[in-house]
Amino acid sequence: MIADSVPVAEGYATDGNPTYFDVDFQGKHIRNTRDKNDTHNVESINADIRHYIKGLSRKSRCFFRTFETFRAVMSVFADAYNKFGEAKLASRKPVIHKSPKHSKHLHKWRYPAFSFLDFL
Repeated sequence: MIADSVPVAEGYATDGNPTYFDVDFQGKHIRNTRDKNDTHNVESINADIRHYIKGLSRKSRCFFRTFETFRAVMSVFADAYNKFGEAKLASRKPVIHKSPKHSKHLHKWRYPAFSFLDFL
């Protein structure tokens, strides 16, 4: 089983899917059955990684020849991605909608026009 071959972590978080019930997690296991917010955030970051690092995209002929190269690329990506997230969070401005009746379905924040690539 794949879960048996990964390094032990302090904790594991799953979405409460019944397929995880038979897995013996070595650390703390958190089942989040209320909502999918955490899953959405993780999958969003995974999509960004696959988009920007072609060696990790699903249908790609690119690959890393050494683990050291992979580690260096991920280190640069993580540093730039974290700086981008911090700058985005620090510069967001609240949006005031004209119609409060429908505002819960609209964006709550306005972000400045910069991209992740500005932090590489």
